[in-house]
Amino acid sequence: MSENSNLGGTGEAGPSGGQRIISSATAEKKSHWWIWVVGALVVLALVIYVRQRAASNQEKVKAAPPAKGVPILAAEAKKGDIGVYVEALGTVTPVYTVTVTSRVQGEIVKIYYKEGQMVSKGDPLIDIDPRPYEAALTQAQGQLAHDQAVLSEAQIDYDRYKAAYARNAIAQQQVADQEQAVLQDEGTVKNDQGNLDNAKVNLVYTHITSPIDGRVGLRLVDLGNIVQANSTTPLLVITQLQPITVIFSVAEDYLPEIQKEIRAGERMRVDALDRQQETELATGYLLTLDNEVDPTTGTVKLKAQFENRDNVLFPNQFVNARLLVKTIQNATLVPTQAVQQSAQGPFVYVIKEGGIASMQTIKQGTTDGDVTSVEGVEPGATVATSGFDKLQDGAKVAIRSGKGTGQGGNQGQGATSGEAPHTAPTPSANTNSRKATPPAQGNSGKSSSR
Repeated sequence: MSENSNLGGTGEAGPSGGQRIISSATAEKKSHWWIWVVGALVVLALVIYVRQRAASNQEKVKAAPPAKGVPILAAEAKKGDIGVYVEALGTVTPVYTVTVTSRVQGEIVKIYYKEGQMVSKGDPLIDIDPRPYEAALTQAQGQLAHDQAVLSEAQIDYDRYKAAYARNAIAQQQVADQEQAVLQDEGTVKNDQGNLDNAKVNLVYTHITSPIDGRVGLRLVDLGNIVQANSTTPLLVITQLQPITVIFSVAEDYLPEIQKEIRAGERMRVDALDRQQETELATGYLLTLDNEVDPTTGTVKLKAQFENRDNVLFPNQFVNARLLVKTIQNATLVPTQAVQQSAQGPFVYVIKEGGIASMQTIKQGTTDGDVTSVEGVEPGATVATSGFDKLQDGAKVAIRSGKGTGQGGNQGQGATSGEAPHTAPTPSANTNSRKATPPAQGNSGKSSSR
């Protein structure tokens, strides 16, 4: 019996001298109690660390400065004047263009001009061999002198016959015949005088001069060339450059307003811009308009005149003509880039107190380059001119300093290059957009504050 009891545990001597048996499982538990204590301490340390870290982060967040708003450029809406323009593609047309041809036949013996030279009226251009025409002039002079002598002799005979008839020495028929002979010789003398004058004119035609002030084109003939009288082949072409005109076409819808200004005696200003509508080439005034509307295009032609003192306008050059129809006084002006479009029409972002952007629906008027007249914005209000890709109604903004924008304001230059217009959510207010003056080739040019 005692042997079996020793199989399950370790025997110890009891108080009574017997052995006490202890199981191996109980002994193992008592020997690993410290592991549980260490684990609890580690968990407690982790909890304390996490809480301290979170508290530190909260303190940093509280100490950090508030987040900045959307960076934008801005400008101030102002009161000012703006022009209403009609724009169209025009062609520079000289007032005079002369194609010089020869009126006599002969050899070119001298050329006075150089290609591209500016000439004045009366300046020599070309000489044609004058010798044949000098000889013809001498012949005409000789023939005239001969026939004048014959006429003088006939006149003397006529006077003698009249005296003889007064004494009844000759018949009246002889006097009448002599009178007719005198008339015949007078006719011959007049014919000779005409031939003489024609010879003089032909001699003058051998010396070709400029009929107008203008610019000579490229040389078309050379020394030694034989020219024909009244040939259609030109010797040279001269175009007048000062003044010069521009012909352009506008839609017939603008005709009543243009005619109203013409009847009122207004001298309507016309600007000539380059092809990109970025540079103003010259400034002139409306000269006249055509007498009919082209039924195929629904347009009417207008002609403007320019002094062209610096010769910047060149014949047959294509330019963008911009006609100032009228000037709107005391309009509210904002930079053009401040005006954005939504499904309900145009709007601007007005910057309220505290730097909060508020979407404001507007009525858009005429646009002149970088300035647009609007209704719905008070003068003095600050409007955003950039940052539209991030702007929303109620967003906080941070206005950056930037270059001025003409009459629309002096705090912002507008959206950066390549920035797409922002399509905003539907504004709460209704808007009735007023269409700006439709240009024929797009809006461009200088500021229109007049």
